[in-house]
Amino acid sequence: MSDTSYTPPKVWTWDNASGGKFASVNRPIAGATHEKDLPVGKHPLQLYSLATPNGVKVTILLEELLALGIEQAEYDAFLIDIMEGNQFSSGFVAVNPNSKIPALLDMSTTPPIRVFESGSIMVYLAEKFGALIPTDTTTRTECMSWLFWQMGSAPFLGGGFGHFYAYAPEKYEYPINRYAMEVKRQLDVLDQQLASGRYLCGDEYTIADIAVFAWYGVLVTGTLYEAQEFLQVSSYKHLVRWATEIGERPAVKRGRRVNLTWGPEEEQVPERHSAKDLD
Repeated sequence: MSDTSYTPPKVWTWDNASGGKFASVNRPIAGATHEKDLPVGKHPLQLYSLATPNGVKVTILLEELLALGIEQAEYDAFLIDIMEGNQFSSGFVAVNPNSKIPALLDMSTTPPIRVFESGSIMVYLAEKFGALIPTDTTTRTECMSWLFWQMGSAPFLGGGFGHFYAYAPEKYEYPINRYAMEVKRQLDVLDQQLASGRYLCGDEYTIADIAVFAWYGVLVTGTLYEAQEFLQVSSYKHLVRWATEIGERPAVKRGRRVNLTWGPEEEQVPERHSAKDLD
């Protein structure tokens, strides 16, 4: 254990030089920093996002809806570069006052409906198009439970483990141990659930699978935080089986590329306005 200690002051003050990788965009106040309208494309659904786990939840869902033949799910996806502070424009704040991606505008209604928070967007779209959300009470409740489990658990994985393990300017044993323990517990929760079913809610692929895959599936099969060896993710065999199967779905592969601006250049699709952008 490090002997470096920190004594909190009586009153916290903002030091924007102490936040590591995201210090330039994190701040303790809300609202817009500059005036700029959001672009609007030709489709009723306008998505403003980035290919982070929360962002790809929605683009995977939209691509899955299109794969089911639901043409009304066509969408425009505009890039929100969070490192450049695009999420603090007046236009984006009007859609999401919390200044976090993703945010959705449904222009098919009058007035347009704004939807923010990835879980809320997923429920909205699944209910709007009557797909990928169970209709019977028992399975629907199970689906919603897993969706909200993910929404509540991801801060430990992303904001907690991811920050201290991958992004913090210095590595400290206590927070890494604290969050690694919780993430491994969560992985075990999923592994035990998937031991008895193909998907989280049994035999039906739902928005819960999409939401959880975007975080935990990518963690065990991809390069999220480059922590696979550290967390021994290969030991969660049922979870790896589930994540591998979902990762091979064509719509999942397509959705993960939307608003992507890093990695192999041929995989990047910063903006998506038609299926041709992914073909």
